[in-house]
Amino acid sequence: MTAQFRVAFVCVQNAGRSQMSTAFAEREVGERGLEAHVDVVTGGTHPADNVHEEVVEIMRELDIDLAERTPREVSTAELEACDLVVTMGCSTLDLDADVEVRDWALEDPDGQDLDAVRAIRDDIRERIADVFDDIEARLETP
Repeated sequence: MTAQFRVAFVCVQNAGRSQMSTAFAEREVGERGLEAHVDVVTGGTHPADNVHEEVVEIMRELDIDLAERTPREVSTAELEACDLVVTMGCSTLDLDADVEVRDWALEDPDGQDLDAVRAIRDDIRERIADVFDDIEARLETP
């Protein structure tokens, strides 16, 4: 396998859904041994100052620490360099490049109770596994 694949997880604040998606994606990269083949990008169009506290708390339940992560702005150029861009249901991207865009239309976890945030987290975890099944298939297909 010599191919490269670049995937981005994007939302407005880069403080909840896209951070959870990125953490799960990074875990998948490691567990599947794809470090040399998959780059994961995350960002927001109007980043918050920090990751939402309720997101940090429920991700700790799965031994994923997001406390030190800082939301960041993502540029159009970065996204146009991706093979796949996943938005969380809050972004209106207008990309000129030939980039596959998937919108997951997920609820915003900001300010929600922990059970609601857990449900969003678990949904994201399942979706990430599916995305990586797809990425692996693409990397293995000549």
